[in-house]
Amino acid sequence: MYQVIGTARSRAMRVFWMLEELEQEYEIVESGPRGKAISEVNPAGKVPALIVDGTALLDSVAIMQFLADRHNGLTYACGTIERAQQDGFTQFATDEMDGVLWQATKHKFYYPEELRVPEVMEAAKWDFARAMKTLETRLGDKEFVMGDKITVPDLLISHCAGWALGVKFELPKGKLGDYFKRLRGRPAMKRALARASQNT
Repeated sequence: MYQVIGTARSRAMRVFWMLEELEQEYEIVESGPRGKAISEVNPAGKVPALIVDGTALLDSVAIMQFLADRHNGLTYACGTIERAQQDGFTQFATDEMDGVLWQATKHKFYYPEELRVPEVMEAAKWDFARAMKTLETRLGDKEFVMGDKITVPDLLISHCAGWALGVKFELPKGKLGDYFKRLRGRPAMKRALARASQNT
């Protein structure tokens, strides 16, 4: 059984969701950033961590791709053109969505008051809106970013969309809005939310 250190209100939610999609057993070890449990395995105190056979794996994106590869689900095989395209969407999600949202979050909640720069929020909103236009074009009429098969970046993108709402960013409607709804409505996502809520 896997152990996941983190909470639903963090990037650990991505890992819970991935494990549910892959139908794997896991235990949640509740810990916020810099909490005791996470600090024992990650000196930076950042969540999540995945404990596998006594080894702590760090960074939500790396954990998700590890699980996908290990259980042969939500991913294309290494060395294929499709995997390169999939990894491109993963990089898009981390650079153009996650990175922008984290910058905004730091200036809204994380930094001490004297270090917060309110103007950063407007720049982040602009960056995020531009990313949404790019994503809409790349998604087109496809069900998922890679076509009819859900993959790792779909979960990342959907999680970032939920995060965006949390910092009061506007999400597009239309085809992209429908895409977000499809992902948030997946049974595995609902199970992950329900499971995580039992630990709060």
